[in-house]
Amino acid sequence: MLPLIEENTAVTHVILAAIHLNDSPLNITLNDDYWRDPKNDFIWAEAAVLQSSDIKVMGMLGGAAKGSYLKLDGDLTSFLAYYEPLREMIQTTNLDGLDLDVEEDMSLAGIVRLIDQLRHDFGTSFIITLAPVATALQGGKHLSGFDYGELEKAMGRHINWYNAQFYCGWGDVATTAGYDLIMRRGWPAEKVVLGVTTNPEACAGWVPDDILENTLDALLVKYRKFGGVMGWE
Repeated sequence: MLPLIEENTAVTHVILAAIHLNDSPLNITLNDDYWRDPKNDFIWAEAAVLQSSDIKVMGMLGGAAKGSYLKLDGDLTSFLAYYEPLREMIQTTNLDGLDLDVEEDMSLAGIVRLIDQLRHDFGTSFIITLAPVATALQGGKHLSGFDYGELEKAMGRHINWYNAQFYCGWGDVATTAGYDLIMRRGWPAEKVVLGVTTNPEACAGWVPDDILENTLDALLVKYRKFGGVMGWE
């Protein structure tokens, strides 16, 4: 990760992906390996270097591999069994926040409980974001189970922003049209970050830099408080 500061990229936040909760509550993995595995030591060391340069380092929970949120959506005893080791991981690695990428059915009550517990345990400086597909903020089909509009009404004061996924068939950044539709539904621009794929090999939706630049220029003119850009590698 160090080239992010050595090459003057102006990045402000780095999200480490993906954290998964597994059948055993203590077996939390960063991708395929136990998070405490020695092979990950350099990641936590580099994260600290980034943080010393005023870059926030967050973790991403969930994503395409299902199961993490199902484990956090049960009764209180089950929730605590899986949540408490996650809390220990966040504390030990000194993460600045958590990006909740819910790509499986979860109840509104379940995601509210998780956000409320994170805010209670880590305070107001801890960054809590979500990563809905763009259509979720447009009132269309999505992957999370709960209604994001209802979540914002209930917990918006505890959610820093939304990393909206405009890729893999869920959105398009060749123009501002998809973002405009979200704005017309009343979402605040400062809370909707334009999520783009940074690699044409990753999935559909990548656009060349010159097209993306035109879209961003237009968004900055249209929305003075435009939330910014998130790149998924």
